[in-house]
Amino acid sequence: MKIVFAGTPNFACIPLEAVLEAGYEVVAVLTRPDRPQGRKGILTPSPVKETALLHEIPVLQPEKLKTDFSALKEAGADLMITCAYGQILTQEVLDLFPLGVWNIHASLLPAYRGAAPIARALIDGCRETGVTIMKTERGLDTGDILLSKGTPIYDSDDCGTLEDRLSRLGADLIVEALPLIERGPSLQKQGEGFVCKKVERTEVDFSRPSRAVSCLIRGLSPAPFAYARIADTVLNFWFAEEADCEEDVPAGTVVSASPKEGLVVKCGTGAVRITELQPAGGRRMSARDFLNGRKLKEGMKFDIPRSI
Repeated sequence: MKIVFAGTPNFACIPLEAVLEAGYEVVAVLTRPDRPQGRKGILTPSPVKETALLHEIPVLQPEKLKTDFSALKEAGADLMITCAYGQILTQEVLDLFPLGVWNIHASLLPAYRGAAPIARALIDGCRETGVTIMKTERGLDTGDILLSKGTPIYDSDDCGTLEDRLSRLGADLIVEALPLIERGPSLQKQGEGFVCKKVERTEVDFSRPSRAVSCLIRGLSPAPFAYARIADTVLNFWFAEEADCEEDVPAGTVVSASPKEGLVVKCGTGAVRITELQPAGGRRMSARDFLNGRKLKEGMKFDIPRSI
């Protein structure tokens, strides 16, 4: 069975490695074109391209697969696996593969279809998520389900740690799925579910409950970040946890700002302890290191974003 693997970010690298280690023939890797990164705009390959080159697999990088799929057709593959590739596939592309196109999706479908299922599950405070192997059709993550498996979301998770765990889970599931696909799979219809949109950098609203604030910060770390403003300083937050707070002060008030106690901020209910942060233009550091020698004090107040 000849396979094309389509993917772009780090999340897709472990499944690609797993397919190769299981002995399957990957005849080509499909990924996005190299993109400029950093201040110098250096063209940088996707993580999946780097993995493919390590294994000497031909790489296809059409800017628009919708109109440029001749090389994909010439690959002569029986099946394509997609994993966070980043482009919607046309019916013409789907029809190239006799055994179909199969997607590794980072949610328990039909929940969290769309662009940012890992971040959204965290932000929404879910206690569980997972990975689904589904047959790709023209709709957005609406194809029939072959396999799915869940994993808990821990309070210690941010988007990075959860993504890594789901990537490994997806690797296990796709290797389990491939023999089933060869034999002719038994599929399960999806329900309606709901679609999640791409996440964006977001200003923290400390007037919300502490769990909602903690989940937002963890869901947007390590990118694109939740941030807040205080005393003309912008802070990007890497991690936060819920904290007890009995003080009757306005939301956004700093109730602790010492290297010993860390940075604790009052929320609408409860409080959060910021454990890692990054000043704008600075480096990532622990909140305790940040507080050493700085003028952030108890009683100061973070800005609360205005409602639109």
